[in-house]
Amino acid sequence: MLLAASLAGCSLPPSIPVLGAYFPGWLFCLVGALALTVMVRALLMRLNLERLVGSPVVLYSALYALFSLLLWVSFF
Repeated sequence: MLLAASLAGCSLPPSIPVLGAYFPGWLFCLVGALALTVMVRALLMRLNLERLVGSPVVLYSALYALFSLLLWVSFF
């Protein structure tokens, strides 16, 4: 059982090939989270709800972290 636990770290890291270069999976999660955060901001501005949600720095930072972690958990 100890041998199986020590071999678990020998798998390949999650990377995505793009035009022959391998990029880490977390990089794509960050880019996707940025796009989702921008869409939420546009939606809040369109509905005139942005002034009701509080500090924009805290809100959008938290949304960015939430979206990036959700994308990582769902795809990797």
